[in-house]
Amino acid sequence: MILQQPSFFDWLGRHLLACPFKTYFGFDCPGCGLQRSIISLMKGDLIASFKYYPATIPLILIIVFTALHLKFDFKFGASTIKFAFLGIAVIVLISYIYKIYNHQLTA
Repeated sequence: MILQQPSFFDWLGRHLLACPFKTYFGFDCPGCGLQRSIISLMKGDLIASFKYYPATIPLILIIVFTALHLKFDFKFGASTIKFAFLGIAVIVLISYIYKIYNHQLTA
């Protein structure tokens, strides 16, 4: 019998930060799932990442774009960042409403 060594991602999955909102109010906040989504993304599982938190990939992309904008000062960078964050906020809001409507908020 071969024992498999637990991976870094397994360890990380067991040591997630607790959500203060969920701790005090007893149900998921609009950001719940982000940590699990990032871990799934690091494992290469895009589908699971999207299911945990749909805004993860756009959020990472806009963070990278923001860093590049700070370095290279793109002509329309600031307005692009503003509209992208607005779009991400809409994704988070729609995702949270979907969770509420489908009774997916965990207690």
